[in-house]
Amino acid sequence: MSDFRPDAPSAETVFYRTYSRRKENGARENFEEAMLRTINGIAEIGEYTQEEYHLVREQALAQHAFPSGRAFWVAGTDWSKKPENFSGYYNCTSTHIEDLEAFGLLVDLAMQGSGTGAVLEEGVVSKLPPILRTLHLENVSKLGTGLGLEETKIIWDNKNVHIRVGDSRKGWKDAYMAVLFQSTRNLADKECHVYVDLGQVRPSGRKLKGFGGTSNPVKLPGLFGKIIDILNGATGRKLTTVEACLLIDEAATCVVAGNIRRSAGMRQFSQSDTEAASSKLGLYTQDSEGNWKVDPRKEALRMANHTLCYHNKPSYSEVENAVRLQFQSGEGAIQYVPEAVARANADILNTAIRKKAFLKAYVLESNGRSYALNALKAFAAIDGLDISDREFNHRLDRYGLNPCGEIIGRDFHCNLAEVHLNTIDPNDYEAQDAAFYAAGLQVAALLQHEFVHERYRYSREIDPIVGVSFTGFFDFMVHSCGYDWLKWMMGGREGKRATDMYESTERHFLKRWRKAAHEGVRDYCEKHSIRLPNRITTVQPAGTKSLITGASSGWHPPKAQRFIRRITLGAKDPLVPALIEKGFSIIPAQSARDEEGNLLDDITDPRVQEVLVEIPTEVSWANVPGCDSFDLAQLPVEAQYGLYMQVQRHYTDHNTSATIELRESEIEPLAKLIHDDIKNDNGYISAALLARFDVDGGTFPRLPFEPIDKETYQRLVAIQKATESDELFLDILNRYDSEEWSIESVAGCTNASCIAKAEAEEREGRA
Repeated sequence: MSDFRPDAPSAETVFYRTYSRRKENGARENFEEAMLRTINGIAEIGEYTQEEYHLVREQALAQHAFPSGRAFWVAGTDWSKKPENFSGYYNCTSTHIEDLEAFGLLVDLAMQGSGTGAVLEEGVVSKLPPILRTLHLENVSKLGTGLGLEETKIIWDNKNVHIRVGDSRKGWKDAYMAVLFQSTRNLADKECHVYVDLGQVRPSGRKLKGFGGTSNPVKLPGLFGKIIDILNGATGRKLTTVEACLLIDEAATCVVAGNIRRSAGMRQFSQSDTEAASSKLGLYTQDSEGNWKVDPRKEALRMANHTLCYHNKPSYSEVENAVRLQFQSGEGAIQYVPEAVARANADILNTAIRKKAFLKAYVLESNGRSYALNALKAFAAIDGLDISDREFNHRLDRYGLNPCGEIIGRDFHCNLAEVHLNTIDPNDYEAQDAAFYAAGLQVAALLQHEFVHERYRYSREIDPIVGVSFTGFFDFMVHSCGYDWLKWMMGGREGKRATDMYESTERHFLKRWRKAAHEGVRDYCEKHSIRLPNRITTVQPAGTKSLITGASSGWHPPKAQRFIRRITLGAKDPLVPALIEKGFSIIPAQSARDEEGNLLDDITDPRVQEVLVEIPTEVSWANVPGCDSFDLAQLPVEAQYGLYMQVQRHYTDHNTSATIELRESEIEPLAKLIHDDIKNDNGYISAALLARFDVDGGTFPRLPFEPIDKETYQRLVAIQKATESDELFLDILNRYDSEEWSIESVAGCTNASCIAKAEAEEREGRA
């Protein structure tokens, strides 16, 4: 019997790819074992009472309240108990890039699997030292056996630097930083010759004993040439914001945690930074045969989302231009900084009058930020608070975002927990309260961590933050209100009577959940004499963990009632043959391309390093009477935005991660909604916008979602069922874990994609 729900067909793939660790006997954990490891690890850090422990354990095993994805991977391991590894618990971080050390910190964070936010505004990056020397990369050796030293050894004189890269996270970071350091040394000799020895670094596929997963240094040899090219381009001056971004992102492309998870990123630029705003334009091009290619000079920019920081209220034309740019490129989102900073100071701006006065001061045309600081100081004085200048400056800088944009702060680590609403009865209020309260206990436990690096330690001390999120909200509302709520959404949330009724229902749930989450965090912090966070609730994208329960992501609607879900795997992952045996189709991933950038089609091609498993999926309410009649791809932008802002206003303390999909005809209506909410201080901070290509001109191939109709879904499921084994999935996987296998031996006619192809050829008379 499976550990997962029938309406979560991707659960086994995601769980065993991402979260299941090896036990001492070499076998993989099942879901219960992994969750107990995680909860026990969090309970130890948080010093839970028996009552707290039993509640958190109960909610986690019932798949109602999950800890963070990072905790689900590292918690309970010896590795995670070392202070230098505490960052590995956190999905969400952000750092101001105002000194060289910050680059190394982001490398270290990324290699622990943490998402990295970077504030790269012009006033921040201008604090970096200038590039004073030209570097010449003379040699990069081949990778070694991995049996050497973990420490990087650096030998330099005025003209040469020899870098022997250590086989460890710190070794990689130190080697990277050695290159940056050499470029900024103020010496008479303005040229330096660089020699890189990779003989100590283990090859791909070696087990990582501490962190877990496997090594993958295939892009490490090319890193040094790429960052040297960037640095040399800035010789004699300071780095531009885009150059600083590329230095971060080139390092991020080398980071693979557990062979697949890459470092997610967020990069924030100034609103006037036109170079940054257009840096991703032209990233993808399509040739005459329809093949998509990526510009190698810009390819690393794919590692992160880009956002422009607006410290004043944008005009309608600025908002419309930003919406249009996002429609065209997926980038250029506006972050309204004053609202973020106000929310990040909720302990002082604790009334509507105070917040309104602060926001009004912030956007004054002449030096509004100084007026806002003075207002903050005045309110603090009224409350009798003794706050240092350093803390006040920190407070004004609390607009840094994590990769998905839902957490706000400065130089922060934020722990997340996630309630899966799709697993809870909408009529069971007690169960809802218990789940959010337990999630509050989960996130609060890690406030006991004390970080190694001073900037993160200081930020945690003066501004502790946590994030209680939810997923499956759209599913929850359909199950709660049925066909009529979905019909109202599909109609753009129009009609006064329906709007009053359904918005009231949404508010009721959202405020109740927020209250329960706050109670969990408050009770824990009071018991342990920990400073209470002033920001507790948020909504994260919830992509990976949502698949474990089959939830629609965060507050978002699903892509369709039925769709093909594609999940990335390493081509040599034992999951591949196990999934083929279970009857799933496996195809090459987006990264599998030939020398000219064309997509490959054969999973046995040695150039294929990543593959996609294709999983036919049906949402939990697809067969509710009437709900099948709607095409969710036609959900109006007004409905998406309206639901998002309900969450933002009535549940979220930080920000709400949002990806709003639109067509070209919806650019102006959406721009007006965003502009008006910023103008009227209605709580908007930022949202990602994504063009719908299903109508407006084609689509990219092999995307994570492909909507299908009911007939196609049933046919694909039938194909899969006809070829799958009756053996439990974990038993199949354990067999491939313990045996030698090759992709060629399992990728033949048992693959569902081969069967489908053969059927198509037969229908078309080509068989």
